[in-house]
Amino acid sequence: MKLTHLVGGAAVALGAVAVRDLTQKKHALLRNFPVLGHARYLLEEIGPELRQYIVTSNEEERPFSRDQRRWVYASAKQENNYFGFGTDVDVEHTQGHAYIKQRTFADRLPDDHDPAAALPSAKVLGGPRGRAGAFRPNSIVNISAMSFGSLSSAAITALDKGAALAGCLHNTGEGGLSPYHRNGADLVLQIGTAYFGCRDDNGDFDLGRLKEVVDSAPVRAIEIKLSQGAKPGLGGLLPAAKITDEISQIRGIPKDRDCASPSRHSAFGDIDSMLDFVELLAAETGLPVGIKSAVGDMSFWLELARLMQGRQRGVDFITVDGGEGGTGAAPLLFTDAVSLPFRMGFSRVYGTFAEAGLTDDVTFIGSGKLGVPENAVVAFALGADMINVAREAMLSIGCIQSQRCHTDRCPTGVATQNPWLVRGLDSTDKAERCATYLRMLRRELAKVSAAVGVPHPSLITPQDIEVMNGDYEARTLAGVYGYKDHWGRLGEEVLAQARGIVSVASTFDEKPPA
Repeated sequence: MKLTHLVGGAAVALGAVAVRDLTQKKHALLRNFPVLGHARYLLEEIGPELRQYIVTSNEEERPFSRDQRRWVYASAKQENNYFGFGTDVDVEHTQGHAYIKQRTFADRLPDDHDPAAALPSAKVLGGPRGRAGAFRPNSIVNISAMSFGSLSSAAITALDKGAALAGCLHNTGEGGLSPYHRNGADLVLQIGTAYFGCRDDNGDFDLGRLKEVVDSAPVRAIEIKLSQGAKPGLGGLLPAAKITDEISQIRGIPKDRDCASPSRHSAFGDIDSMLDFVELLAAETGLPVGIKSAVGDMSFWLELARLMQGRQRGVDFITVDGGEGGTGAAPLLFTDAVSLPFRMGFSRVYGTFAEAGLTDDVTFIGSGKLGVPENAVVAFALGADMINVAREAMLSIGCIQSQRCHTDRCPTGVATQNPWLVRGLDSTDKAERCATYLRMLRRELAKVSAAVGVPHPSLITPQDIEVMNGDYEARTLAGVYGYKDHWGRLGEEVLAQARGIVSVASTFDEKPPA
């Protein structure tokens, strides 16, 4: 009898769905194929997850391939992150594949088997311009800008605790300095076009509020965001669905509508006034001040380098974001087709400052899919002094690349404000995983530096990497991107410092991961 009732109830439910499908006018598919048509929408909804595990190959999926995600996951969990039976990459025929050239002999090499070994920056951040708060970052790998609001409270907490455990810097993102950024990590405070956390009641920049924020937390540097790789030329967008009472209070915004940041800054309107703004912030806070930008029209960079040649004003660091970067919501046109990819954009910016003789005066930071070792090595060879990782850090704390960041329905609680979903992310456990991933990435960079025969990743040069053109030609990075002989190399003073800041190994016997 119970089975009869169950079958009857199911039949009634299906009949009701069929009637609704046949009478509605919104979806032609459902009017023509009632009930069955819903299977199409179900498959569309779970398509990204199905492709991850059923359809795509280990190297096919984007933005991160299965092999790349597997490496991050295994590293974060302290599992074996080695791969067996050779490469899945079609190295004989893949256009643009980068190959690192190992050396047979070397003088001094880093301790590449200690996962806890420090790997500090070769340059002192703010040192060339004599900032009162100048310092040498303890890690060449740091966590990139991701705001509370875009990410959940549990995710920000895990990232901040993980950064503290790994001795890394944590960039707050443009959404303001939240309570979840106060879990022990040294911070880079990002200032965006909406000046969240340092704005007055009209939304304009407020220096007094900025100084209050800086004094209230372990802020070590300030980053002015001009643009980002995912949506260059656009302001940030936080959907109303993700704006809680807490976010509204931290940012100083209403919660009943989408939060759309302006596309341009109001505190300055050209490069000359921007440098005045940089010097004002540095003088009032004592901190190193830099900029973050995607790369498009090069006239901005040419003029910036020209104005900095007198060494009276200047940025302390430049974060170059690749067009392939992005952690949140953006129009498809901008994610796919606006701003240069990292390698092209970074090389053009670096070359501009190299021509002006200013590369030792600036710390260059790269971001945009650099949290996997191969991409990171190329960045250092091109002249990067540090790298920022964003989505890879998200993967380390549980992100499964479901690509639901813009919907507030992130299934792992990373990029959502839904309380039920957020509760699934244990920030204490994920902080350990984040820290382990960051340490492992540094260790991989130390290992490849040793293979190249240098004691620090910043000493890898554009001549140490070749880019393949199928199976018949290869050119060095220097040749591909038009670098002159001395470009991508540290000056003598910085070079001497870089050789002395890493621990040197007494033996180089291969050991498996811990």
